[in-house]
Amino acid sequence: MSSNAPSARPHGTEKRGTGALLRVLNWIEWVGNKLPDPFWLFLLLAGIVILLSWILSAVGLSAVNPATGETVAVTSLLAPDGLRKIVAEAVTNFVEFPPLGLVVVILLGVAVAEQSGMLSAALRGSVARVGPKWLTFVLALTGITGSIASDAMYVVLIPLGALAFKAAGRSPVVGLIVAFCSVAAGFNASLLPTASDALLGGITTAAAGLIDKSVTVTPVSNYFFTFVSSLVLAGIITVVTETVLAKRGEAIEEDTDTKQQNMGDFEDMRLKPREKRGLRNAGIAFALMMVVYLLALLIPGSPLRAEDGTVLMSPLLINVGIVIAVMFAVVGRVYGRAAGTMTRARQVPEAMAEGLTRVTPVLVLFFAAAQFTAYFQWSGIGPVLAVYGADFIGSLGLPPVATFTGIVLIVAVMNLLITSGSAQWTLLAPVMVPMLMLLNVSPEMTQALFRIGDSPTNVISPVSPYFALVLGYLRRYQKNAGVGTLISLVLPLSIAMLVGWFLLFIAWYLLGLPLGPQDL
Repeated sequence: MSSNAPSARPHGTEKRGTGALLRVLNWIEWVGNKLPDPFWLFLLLAGIVILLSWILSAVGLSAVNPATGETVAVTSLLAPDGLRKIVAEAVTNFVEFPPLGLVVVILLGVAVAEQSGMLSAALRGSVARVGPKWLTFVLALTGITGSIASDAMYVVLIPLGALAFKAAGRSPVVGLIVAFCSVAAGFNASLLPTASDALLGGITTAAAGLIDKSVTVTPVSNYFFTFVSSLVLAGIITVVTETVLAKRGEAIEEDTDTKQQNMGDFEDMRLKPREKRGLRNAGIAFALMMVVYLLALLIPGSPLRAEDGTVLMSPLLINVGIVIAVMFAVVGRVYGRAAGTMTRARQVPEAMAEGLTRVTPVLVLFFAAAQFTAYFQWSGIGPVLAVYGADFIGSLGLPPVATFTGIVLIVAVMNLLITSGSAQWTLLAPVMVPMLMLLNVSPEMTQALFRIGDSPTNVISPVSPYFALVLGYLRRYQKNAGVGTLISLVLPLSIAMLVGWFLLFIAWYLLGLPLGPQDL
């Protein structure tokens, strides 16, 4: 990759720091490529947990859980009972893996909305009809919220962002970078709940259970924070783009032979009459469902309130995943009927099946991750490490802000090598969540810290497959663009989003604002 770097900056504008930067990036890429596939990584870690449980049990490692006053000790998984459990509960571990059911159910609904064309039309409509003044902000907010469509958003929005900027008379390079950074770096924030929220909530719940099995982290446990975060991140992207990135993008001249090649592409962004009709009907359906949802949640005596009549423990909030799935499925179906893309009832389950095929690799990963998580829980290593870790951090006398900074930086650095958010959180949550719980930091707050560290560095990780994807799109407009070109464009946004998002969290924490409905 480094061979492309010298020609990445046209007209001899390459800076001296590029070579050193590329060497660092190449080293990161080399190290990341040496890591095994996450499936094998989790199985390897599961084996390490088994071995550690035997060693630590033999030395009698234990600790007193300050939350319960009970002594927790490491249990050997190589003991007869442990070996029997490993074999007998392998299937159960997978089936009962907390994120599994939630993710599958939500994706069933999202798949209908995606396969009907509703998500694509909504994205194109929101971007194509705004003026140049608001284009950057709207594109950024669309990309951040577009994480509803998961990885498909990369494929949809990156070329769309380039075309939108080109049609507005601006550099298409800047448009595709804004789209890429908003999708990747803002993946853990959204105006709407996403499948990622369900995934993280399930993993956090399992980790919190090491200390308190009554704790449940729902898909909306960070919703207030992520809603505001999406607006703040879109603002950060806009400010950095207009003050820094626009000048850098203009310096990368578009190749002459690509200028004519994409001139007519903007027409593809304009909504057809049937698509407008579909979005109108889908919007009406969504509004009606929201009214019904709020009435069922808020009317006194509603059977869908909690047994004691309260709102916060209502099944509509605790099991909000099924609500999200139904809403996406209904609006997708309504759109499909009106737009003529999904006119037969049988197309709905077909769309669901098609949507699930895209997450098959995730389900395979879940099997290995579920075994690792179960072994870690059975061994008792997590609570013991959490107690010792909490004692160590407490002995340092660090203020909460310093502890939070350390957590975010650890996640951000790890994300350069392990770009799968679910894989990384599965590794970190069993230690971080219990440890911070013992320091009176809620699981929801620890999860919010993970969100901040995880997303912004996605755009500077050469290990990510989407790094290569956006580099390919970049070369449509500048043939000689290399890794250095791309890094020079995304690094200011990555740093600004990491710092700005963390400062938002600190302000949120100091003001004592609720992260989600459970804190009301």
